[in-house]
Formats: sequence, C-alpha cells, structure tokens
Amino acid sequence: MRISIENLGKVYDNGKKALADVNLEIENGMFGLLGPNGAGKSTLMRILVTLMNPSTGRVNVNGFDIQKQRGEIRKLLGYLPQDFRFFTRLRTWEFLDYAAGLSGIRSAKERSAKVDEWLEKVGLFDVRERSANKLSGGMKRRLGIAQALIGDPKIVIVDEPTTGLDPEERIRFRNILSELSQRDVIIILSTHIVGDISSVCQCLALLNNGQVGFYGTPEELVQKAQGHVWQLSTSGFEYELLKEKYAVISTIPSDEGWEVQLVGEELNGYNAIPIEPNLEHAYVYFMEYLAQKKLELR
Repeated sequence: MRISIENLGKVYDNGKKALADVNLEIENGMFGLLGPNGAGKSTLMRILVTLMNPSTGRVNVNGFDIQKQRGEIRKLLGYLPQDFRFFTRLRTWEFLDYAAGLSGIRSAKERSAKVDEWLEKVGLFDVRERSANKLSGGMKRRLGIAQALIGDPKIVIVDEPTTGLDPEERIRFRNILSELSQRDVIIILSTHIVGDISSVCQCLALLNNGQVGFYGTPEELVQKAQGHVWQLSTSGFEYELLKEKYAVISTIPSDEGWEVQLVGEELNGYNAIPIEPNLEHAYVYFMEYLAQKKLELR
C-alpha cells in the first residue's frame, strides 16, 4: 500500500489557508501526523478519506486518484474522525453490527463474530447491550475505534484517537494499532499528543500552519534537538525569568527551588547541563525555534 501526496493545498471559502504545498509519501506501517491544534491535520485527514476536495495538488492512494476514484478508495478505508458520532438509539453491539454491514460484511453470522471480537478487543463486551449514547466518553471513543477497524481496512486513518481515554485505555489502543501495523496496512495516526507517536510510529510528519515542517523518523526529529535540551537547578525568582526566555518542559521541586528541564538554542549565564533529548523535547524545540525560523525566512 502507498499514498502519494503532491503539492496539496486547501483554501476555505472564507479565504483561510488550511494547507499549503504538502508533499508526503506514506507506506505500510504506522505513520504519525503530529502538530498543534489548528495546524491542518484534520483538514488533511478529511481530504484523504474523500470527505473534502483539495484546492490544489494531487493525492494517489494505491494507484487510485482521489479526485476521480473515490468509490475505490473508500473500500480501502477505516476512519475515526475527531468528532465521532453515532446513532443514539442503537445499542452498542447494534451500532458495531451496522458499521460491519457498511464495511461490506454481508453474512449475519460473520458480522456477529466480528462484533463480539472487536467488543472484546476494545473492552466493551460487558456493555454490549447498553445504549451507545449512555456510554462514558472513553467508552464512546473505544466504540469509534472498533467501528474504524471492524472491516479489516487496508488504510486506517484515526484523528486524535486517544482523546478522552485514560492511560490504560491509551495503552490498549496503541497495542491494537501496533498489532495491525505488522500487516499489509497503512495506519495514519493524527494527534497533538507526542506520547501517541513516540512508541508506535516508524515515520512521522510534523505539520505547522498548514505546512510540513519535518518529515522522517522519530529518531531523526530527536537528533535535531541534540545539544538544545538542558537541565538545571534554580531558585523561584530565577525560574520566573527562565520561563520568559525559554520553553520549560518540566519542573520538579527541590531543596534549592526547582529542578528544571528546558529547550533553547543556547543557555548563557546559567549553570546548566545538556541532557539527551526525547521526542517530546524535540517537538517543543521544533515548534519554539526551528518552525519560527522557517516562518521568518518566508
């Protein structure tokens, strides 16, 4: 499977530019789309699942043109939108059975087996008879995940999938996606939560202001922050000054005041030691420094 995105742009009727000159190649496995709210992630997702037309550019999905062969592309897709909704009068199992039918599973016996399988996988089997609209927020999200995956799609697109999930549920979801990514499947995970990307994605793109600021592996993004992540102990007064000048990642109370981790181009006048960056450090460094430099160059 392969998705090729060339010079993609989207301008809304009110003149707002949501995407500009997006170029990406997405192949089998888990692909992360990372960026802040408003970066254009949801717009890109809606174009990829054929719910929205681009203003410029081309998208080719496994040989199908997204402008001309929408029906063929939709047969390949499983989609969990950020604002997932469902028919409130249906019970949990009935909604999932309906989703299975829409995905092309015609046999009632096969649908029943699939419904039970996915209710078990997402931890909803015990509430299968409950009205879908009576589920908790996290349970509704899990039901959305199940409906996206029940038809064994070749391309899975999930937009902010762990919103409303507790840590245990997020781990369960990531494990499901990791298992699926071992097959001949493309999984696109769009999120602003760095932890959702770091443990499961082999490749990622970072969107900022509708443009691709970075495209590569998580390790390559982390490398960009090498030498720009610092740790120091500081007093309360000095900490307030630091917050005004640098992006503070974490603070831990200590005998001296605070143990602080922050990112910056360089730290002058402070007794700070460089530490090894992780993906969260790299993301903050990119957004605070590298992305701003690119905007200034334009």
